[in-house]
Amino acid sequence: MILVSREAYYYVPNGKTRNVGFSFLGAGQVLGFCIGLVLGGVLIETVGWRIGYYICGGVHVIALALACWVLPEDRKREATSWQRLYSDIDWVGAIIASSCLGLLSYVLASVTGSSSSIKEPLNATLMTLAVVLVPGFVLWVGRQERHGKPALIPNSLWKIPAFTAVCLMVLLSWGVMNSMEYFVSLFYQEVQELSALQASLRFVPGLLVGFSLNVATGLLVHKFPANYLVIISTLLCAGSPLLMALINPKWSYWYAAFWSMVLYPVSADVLFTISSLIIVDVFPAKTHALAGAVFNTVAQFGTSLGIAIMAVVASNVTRDSGDPDKDSPAALMEGYRVTFWLGFGGMLLTVAVGVVGLRKAGKVGLKRE
Repeated sequence: MILVSREAYYYVPNGKTRNVGFSFLGAGQVLGFCIGLVLGGVLIETVGWRIGYYICGGVHVIALALACWVLPEDRKREATSWQRLYSDIDWVGAIIASSCLGLLSYVLASVTGSSSSIKEPLNATLMTLAVVLVPGFVLWVGRQERHGKPALIPNSLWKIPAFTAVCLMVLLSWGVMNSMEYFVSLFYQEVQELSALQASLRFVPGLLVGFSLNVATGLLVHKFPANYLVIISTLLCAGSPLLMALINPKWSYWYAAFWSMVLYPVSADVLFTISSLIIVDVFPAKTHALAGAVFNTVAQFGTSLGIAIMAVVASNVTRDSGDPDKDSPAALMEGYRVTFWLGFGGMLLTVAVGVVGLRKAGKVGLKRE
């Protein structure tokens, strides 16, 4: 959010410098995930998983110290007061949105273990409340915007087709990508019966591709139309769940799983950089932070939604399988295979959103005087 705010607009010049900055932000996420994944596998097989939380705590302390030393001083602003805190924030909108997401997350977590739990009175009631709060939120922020008052997520944001398209695409893409990471890991460990370390090492090729692709996108994004880059990368990414849906667990890793691991991060990595550049191109500087926050929130929600939906599908398919042992590799593979087909469909839907929503998007990240 900070990198697409007015401060980033002020400190980082537009053009290739900003493009590379955004790309390295995405590359850092990929590199961090790679290190964490491999380190997690090592810890589980040696000293245990608990030590990982102590390591994370130490890393956060180091990150805090680096932030205090590296980040530039903020420009002078109007002094914060209790009156501004009350009048400049849409507290009602924040409560409605937080309540909706919280209720929905709780229900999704409940039905992940057993889809029949949605019939329970508590879960049914909470799901109904969450659904009702969605139009309530839209009506509330619309009223706030009409009266010139602060709105948490103004409806006017969605009037820009490119922004709406990248938000929908990141919702779908992040959901599929993170679900792939989760279910492919289960495939390696529960179906092929590999150790946690062996499973984590099989993700490394894709993560290296993701790191390289982020950097390459930052260097070259200004030379090609954004819609072509996003659509081509998403089509390539669709090959990852397709390969896993067709895979035979007895096949060698290099026959299909390797290529699936190479392709799975392609869409998300390209989409992250291009979406950040679209935000700074289509919105005025004062709206960058808000649009960036909405984009990141949608991405995180897509992760939760995608994993929850696919977990429900996998558990139901496995439960209904003909294998009497529902914990056997064969029964589990039936559920995993359906989730991979679902991921493939999700990526094709992402392509369709990009074709329609980004059809007028040209080159982004160009240097402007």
